[in-house]
Amino acid sequence: MAKKPDNPNYKVIAENRRARYDYAIEDDLEVGIVLEGSEVKSLREGGSNIAESYAAVDEGELWLVNSYVAPYNQAKSFKHEERRRRKLLASKRELSKLWNATQRQGMTLVPLVMYFNHRGLVKLKIGIAKGKKTQDKRATEAKRDWQRQKARLLREG
Repeated sequence: MAKKPDNPNYKVIAENRRARYDYAIEDDLEVGIVLEGSEVKSLREGGSNIAESYAAVDEGELWLVNSYVAPYNQAKSFKHEERRRRKLLASKRELSKLWNATQRQGMTLVPLVMYFNHRGLVKLKIGIAKGKKTQDKRATEAKRDWQRQKARLLREG
């Protein structure tokens, strides 16, 4: 999750909490996102979901696929599509690194959190991840339960 600085402009818009359960995140990257005006206004109201979305490198460009941005009611003639592909902004070096991870190493690009940064721009944190197997998920759950029990025992003491 992105750290929250002491800044009034910083605001988390959408978070993919399930991603850390389903995937082993190996690295993350902050990228910009190309949006239309009505999309930005809708995001300021908090209407978005990135839980079912993913990122993909296609023809030398990075895209966010299947993300949901709620329609903005006041937009009359310039409405946006709710689930369109949105272009993500990354440098050529980062783009080649992401392409290498997905095509050669079999990794997945998972959006972790969408937020307004300290300048008021929409940013997306993407995780380079490998899918977990069922036993890995069980191990993670058992570890989390043990940490919870340990904390409870220390509190009771």
